[in-house]
Amino acid sequence: MELLKEREDQVHRTGEQPFTLTCNKDSLAGAVSQRACVFCGSRVVLYPITDALHLVHGPIGCAVYTWDIRGALSSDSELHRLSFSTDLQEIDVIFGGEKKLTNALFELIERHKPKAAFVYSTCIVGIIGDDLEAVCRKVEKETNIPVIPVKSEGFKGNKRAGYTAACNAMTRLVGTGNTAGISPYSINILGDFNLAGEIWLIREYFERIGVEVVANITGDGRVADIQRSHGAALNVVQCSGTTMDLAKVMEDEYGIPSIRVSYFGVEDMAQALYDVAEHFKNPQILAKTQELVKEELQDLLPKLEFYKKALTGKKAAIYVGGSFKAFSLVKAFRLLGVDVVMVGSQTGTEQEYKELAEITDPGTIIADDTNPLELASFLEEKHVDIFVGGVKERPIAYKLGVGFCDHNHERKEILAGFSGMLNFAEEVYSSVMSPIWRFTPQKEEA
Repeated sequence: MELLKEREDQVHRTGEQPFTLTCNKDSLAGAVSQRACVFCGSRVVLYPITDALHLVHGPIGCAVYTWDIRGALSSDSELHRLSFSTDLQEIDVIFGGEKKLTNALFELIERHKPKAAFVYSTCIVGIIGDDLEAVCRKVEKETNIPVIPVKSEGFKGNKRAGYTAACNAMTRLVGTGNTAGISPYSINILGDFNLAGEIWLIREYFERIGVEVVANITGDGRVADIQRSHGAALNVVQCSGTTMDLAKVMEDEYGIPSIRVSYFGVEDMAQALYDVAEHFKNPQILAKTQELVKEELQDLLPKLEFYKKALTGKKAAIYVGGSFKAFSLVKAFRLLGVDVVMVGSQTGTEQEYKELAEITDPGTIIADDTNPLELASFLEEKHVDIFVGGVKERPIAYKLGVGFCDHNHERKEILAGFSGMLNFAEEVYSSVMSPIWRFTPQKEEA
């Protein structure tokens, strides 16, 4: 397949030419981008706040689109798993939906007693002009809980604009709680959504080295914790595309510094712990960190040898939402002896793609905001054995007879942390080495 002319500057092949790659562009009309809408971006960030009410103001299809889309687990309330909608109909579009929204909020708050309510505006609301701010102010005054509008209509900017909308909504909670009793060695975990329970594992690591976690933002999140999160000493930001805006606001308003980390793969997980320990400059925390990393690696590395022996020389392609995961996956595959031949993301920046070009091998395809036809052609061209992506990429892999690893928010298996690296190796091995691929047309032709 030849690239569309308008897409040529968003695909780069390392080593074949000087690095140039354009990104942060609106998706090309008609190209059926792998991106999603602004509402989707905002909802997936806020959705794991478990004791809040999440109400979608729009047609029922919008709520259906994001219902239960994250494998975000809760240690308490399951209110976040319910997908409430005002279900706007034609008559509401003509006469306005504010009365319907007001009634829905009062009924749901009375029934479920949430700690806060998030109200998401969808595309049609932006067209008809319902005043979410006024409705939320009225309901908040009468119910005495935070009722927060999430302005997430439209497609311009796609999911990244949704992340900003989500962060803007959370800033209304931050700074409204009591910070008494918070340790000077404390952090907020930003950008982890507790997929398959990963944030519980990460919290355990930090607790083992003597660091208090004030708030999870947003995996297994609690409204009260977010309200007092301004009392933490440090923000530790994973998926920086989703929550970096919030970290910047907290630094500007409360003086809380932030560091960017990743919990995927051996190198990045260890580095995340060391970065936090070094920030606090506490010898005891640093010593505990060294001991934790040593214990985990002594257990993990011998187990990985079996998988590395079997997988060395296999080829992998990566396409993820945030480019931070791409860096970690390249390193994780390298540890397993697997060659990464294609890597891309929905929302990467030019600097991030440049760094990806520096750590990948010559000939690797780097793509921004690609589409199904391009992805299929890249997989066929590079004779890929395993494709890492999300729900929209899975059918592409299976149609081409390629193994697939779900690294997006639908998965049910922990892939973060040291134990997550072992799970990742096991999943890649079972997918790549499955005997089923011998019967696919591509393998028969090969």
